[in-house]
Amino acid sequence: MSNVTPVRGAPKRRLRHTVAAVMLGTTVLTGTALLSTPPAANAASEAPVAVAGPELPRSFSPLVQRVQPAVVTITARHSAARTAERGPMPPLPFPPGSPFEEFFRRFGAPSPFGDDDGQPGPQGREGTALGSGFVIDAGGHVVTNNHVVDDADSISVTLDDGTELPAKLVGRDPKTDLALLKVESDKPLPYLEFGDSDQAKVGDWVVAVGNPFGLGGTVTTGIVSARGRNIDAGPYDDFIQTDAAINRGNSGGPMFDLDGRVIGINTAIYSPNGGSVGIGFAIPSNLAKTVVAQLKENGRVERGWLGVRIQEVTPEIGTALGLDGGHGALVADVTLGSPAAAAGLEQGDVILRYGDTAVDDVRDLTRAVAETRPDKSVSVKVVRQGNEKSLDVRIGAMPDDDQVASADGPSATASGDVVKGLKLARLDDRTRASLGLDENVEGVVVAGVSAEAGRLPVQPGDVIVKVAGKRVSSPAEVAKRVAGAEKEGSNAVLLLINRHGA
Repeated sequence: MSNVTPVRGAPKRRLRHTVAAVMLGTTVLTGTALLSTPPAANAASEAPVAVAGPELPRSFSPLVQRVQPAVVTITARHSAARTAERGPMPPLPFPPGSPFEEFFRRFGAPSPFGDDDGQPGPQGREGTALGSGFVIDAGGHVVTNNHVVDDADSISVTLDDGTELPAKLVGRDPKTDLALLKVESDKPLPYLEFGDSDQAKVGDWVVAVGNPFGLGGTVTTGIVSARGRNIDAGPYDDFIQTDAAINRGNSGGPMFDLDGRVIGINTAIYSPNGGSVGIGFAIPSNLAKTVVAQLKENGRVERGWLGVRIQEVTPEIGTALGLDGGHGALVADVTLGSPAAAAGLEQGDVILRYGDTAVDDVRDLTRAVAETRPDKSVSVKVVRQGNEKSLDVRIGAMPDDDQVASADGPSATASGDVVKGLKLARLDDRTRASLGLDENVEGVVVAGVSAEAGRLPVQPGDVIVKVAGKRVSSPAEVAKRVAGAEKEGSNAVLLLINRHGA
C-alpha cells in the first residue's frame, strides 16, 4: 500500500486519488571522501574559505500578516446517500475515550492507513470534508485541489475573518489535481500572486498556510527539499518537495517564497502514520498558472495531443537500440489517424527533442506536448534504426477519454516453449478472447514467468509482437531471434509488447 496520500479533506473514493508511489525506505551511506588536491602555494591558501550567505529571517510574521488574509478554508459537503457509499469511518489513532477522540471525529481524523483525508459523518447524515485554498483576484476566484471538492454537492469558502461564502465550481482538472472556485463578495477580496516556481532552489525557505485537521489559519515553515519529484500522481508530475509541516486538510493551500508569492500548491504527503513526517509535495506554480488560466477562461483545460504511447528508454533498451545511454522517449505505439501518424512517426522511434525541449525522459515529452496549443506545428527529432531524423508535427487537441481495456491473464494450462524464463505459447482466437484483444493482434503470448526471468519486465498475458524489430508468430521464432542477438554479442534485445491492448 502506498503511503503517499493527498492531504485534503474530501472523503469519497480516495483510493483513486492516492498517489501510487512506493517508498520502502532510504539507505544512507556514510564514509570518508578523499579528494586529491595540489599542494598549497602558501599558508594563506590552506585556510578554509568562508562562504557568505543571506541572513536568516528573524521572524516570518511580516510575511504571514501580508499573505494570510487571502488564504481560505474550503468546506465540501456531500449528501447522506453519498456519505453512505463511503462506508464506516476508519479507526482513529487514539484509544476509545481519549480526550482527542471527539475533536478528531468532529474535524475529520486521518486514517492510520493513509487512504483518506476526511471522514464522512455517521450513516444517514451529511458528510463534510475540509481543505484549503487561496484567492487569486479581487473578484473572488479561489484555487484549491480537485480532490478537495470532487463530487461535492455544495462548496463553501470561509475567509480569514470568519466570513463564510457559498462557492461555485468554475472548472477542475483531475490530471493536475487543480480546481477553480468563484465566490461573490460585496467588497474586493485580498488576493495572492503566483511566483516563478522555476526559480525555487533546493534549500530555499518556504512558508505554508492552510487548514490542517480543520484548525484553520495554521502557518508552518521549512525549505525546498527537492525538485521535480515524480510520485505517480498523474501524467504531469513535477512536484516540489518540502519539509514544512503539511497535514491532512492542508490540500489546496499555498506555499510561499520569502517575497510572499505562491510558488506551490500543497497536495500530498508521504506518511506511514497519517501525520506529517516532513515529506510534503506541492504542485509548482508555473504548472498551476497555465491550468488555472484555462479554467478561468474556458472552465476546462485543453491540451495538445501527439497520439503516441511512449515508454522509458532504460539503459538496456538504449543498448539494444544502439543509443548512448538511456534517454529519450520510446514510441511503443502510434494511434491511427493521430497527428503522430500523419507526420510519419513510427513504432520504435526514440524521440530526443520536441520543439525547444530536450526529451531526457517520458515526463519531458508528456508535459511539453500537453502545454502545446492545438493546431501548432512542432519539429520533433527522433532516432530511427540508428539514424537521426526530424519530423514536423501539427499537434491536435487531446481527446476527452483515453482508456485501455482490462483483461484477465491467459489460461494457466497453456502449453509452450520456455525462453529466458518466459513460458511462451501461440496466440489463438481463444486466448485473444480471454485477453480481450482484437482479432488482428498477432504475436506470441507469455503464459508464465519463472524465476529464471529475473527482473525482466514481462508478465503473464503480455503478447510479444516483435523481437529485435522483427515480428514473431511462434515461440520458436522468439527463441531464434534471442539466440541470434546473443550470437552477435548483444547483451540486450528489444521486445515490443502488447499489454491489455496497449
